[in-house]
Amino acid sequence: MKRTVFLLVIFIIGILFIVGCPPKSPEKSEIEKETTIQPGENSKEISIPSDDEMEVKENNMGKILMVIASSNFRDEEYEEPKKVLQDAGYDIEVACSKLDVATGMLGITVTPDLLLQNVNVDNYKAVLFIGGGGASEYWNDSTAHKIARDTINKGKVLGAICIAPNTLANAGLLNGKKACGFESITTNLAQAGAIVEASDVVVDGNIVTASGPEAATPFGVKIKELLK
Repeated sequence: MKRTVFLLVIFIIGILFIVGCPPKSPEKSEIEKETTIQPGENSKEISIPSDDEMEVKENNMGKILMVIASSNFRDEEYEEPKKVLQDAGYDIEVACSKLDVATGMLGITVTPDLLLQNVNVDNYKAVLFIGGGGASEYWNDSTAHKIARDTINKGKVLGAICIAPNTLANAGLLNGKKACGFESITTNLAQAGAIVEASDVVVDGNIVTASGPEAATPFGVKIKELLK
């Protein structure tokens, strides 16, 4: 009897010991070890663009070249289309016959980005010749004529405003094309074969012409629409 009681006590003590001292669990299961990524160990950092970076990428529509005279270009004809096109996401570069600071007829100053002779039309979506009294320096300029012809031959958009359409006419690009310009050049446009229209802005194919300062913003808008 005493032996039976002794064995029963030993059995109960053993059970209590087992229940009260469960086996120690491993620090991490094998699955956890496989799925936990330690910094610097076979891991790659994921770079998430900021909102500003995303906006820059979305707005990067390409480059547009504006050709201005070395002096006496028309301020509005430069500033207003530039604003329209920059707001649409285009980068603007300025070419001129000189790299000196150019002064507009109303006093603004612009530092050109490159010389006319160094222009590569392949780099641009569009090329715009800006008017003003000084723009006559390009009417018979062979480099300006080549840039204008290359722009059309490569399927780009070509624009000219005020007296600058005369450069396109003398380059042989307005023959049989609808066009407009400042009143003082319309006779020459017609003699070059252009179909002159009494409009602020005229679009014919990839060529956009405009009459003068009052048409500066609509000129920029038409360029933007044509590029789309």
